[in-house]
Amino acid sequence: MAFSKARHRLVEVPSGRVHLVEQGTGPLVLLLHGFPESWYSWRHQLPALADAGFRAAAIDLRGYGRSSKPRDVRDYRMLAHVSDNVAVVRALGEETATVVGHDVGSPIAAASALLRPEVFTSVALLGVPYTPPGGPRPTLAFAQMGGEEEFYVAYFQEPGRAEAEIEPDVRGWLAGFYAGGAPTFVPPGGTMRDRFAGTAPPAWLTEADLDVYAGEFERTGLTGALGRYRNFDRDWEDLAAWRGAPIVQPSLFVGGELDPSTTWMADAIKAFPVTLPGLAASHILEGCGHWVQQERPAEVNRILVDWLRQDAAT
Repeated sequence: MAFSKARHRLVEVPSGRVHLVEQGTGPLVLLLHGFPESWYSWRHQLPALADAGFRAAAIDLRGYGRSSKPRDVRDYRMLAHVSDNVAVVRALGEETATVVGHDVGSPIAAASALLRPEVFTSVALLGVPYTPPGGPRPTLAFAQMGGEEEFYVAYFQEPGRAEAEIEPDVRGWLAGFYAGGAPTFVPPGGTMRDRFAGTAPPAWLTEADLDVYAGEFERTGLTGALGRYRNFDRDWEDLAAWRGAPIVQPSLFVGGELDPSTTWMADAIKAFPVTLPGLAASHILEGCGHWVQQERPAEVNRILVDWLRQDAAT
C-alpha cells in the first residue's frame, strides 16, 4: 500500500487537538515519535503496517506540528501525554490499541501502558528501554552525569537556552543532530552544535525529509517540544504510586547497537525479565544508531509486523 494513501486528521481531545496521520484498517497501532521529530518519523511504517492488516496512526505529540501547544510548561507532563493518547484512541472509535514509541515517545508509550493497561494492551519501545518510575530525583541525577560536561537533558532545562541555539538555524541544527546520533553531552561553556559541527547529513535522511522536519520547527519553534524534558521532576512526583512497577502486557524492544541509550542504559535492558515480564523479544540492531525506524525501516517493519501478528493471534 502506497504511503500516498495515508490520511491526515485533527481529532479533538480534552486539552485541545491532536494531529495524526493514519493508514489501513484493522487493530489500531498508535505510533509516538521522539525529539526532534514528528509523525513523519513513521513514514516507512505506516504503509507497512497497513499492508499487514493494521490501522496505523502516527500522531504529532502535543507541542509538535499541528497538535496543540499549551503555553504552560506543566501541560507537557507525562500524565498529559497519556491523557492525549487515551483520547486519541477514543476519538478514532476504538477501545484498545497497541502503543509504539521511539526516543521520548518510548517512555510515553511505556507510561501509557503502565497507567492505562485496559486501553493499551501491548507496547513496543524503540531506542529507549523501559525503566520503572522511581529512583533519585531526575534533575539531581542529570546534574551528576558527564563530569565537566553537561548532560543534554540538564542543558534543556532552562527555558530559552536550547531555543537560542537551535532556532536561528533550525535546518542546519537538525541536520547535525540527526547525523550526530543524538549527542548526549554538551562541552563546558559550549552548545550541542559543537558536538556535530561539520558532520554530513546521514544517508537515511534525504534533503526532502530534512525539509519536512525543518519546516515544522521553523513554523512552531522548539519550546513545545522541549516541554517534555522540562517535566521530568514533575513526572517523578506524579508517578510515585507506580515506583518500581513492571509493565505486564505483551511488549517488544528494538534498539540500535550504536545508540548511546543501549549502552548507558544497559542495566535497564538486563532488567527486562523483571520490568517487562511480557517481553516477546529484545532486538539490538547491529551497526544501527538512534533513529532505528528510519535507519533500518525494512528490518524494523518486519520485527513490528511479526510481533503484532503474534500478539493478535494470542
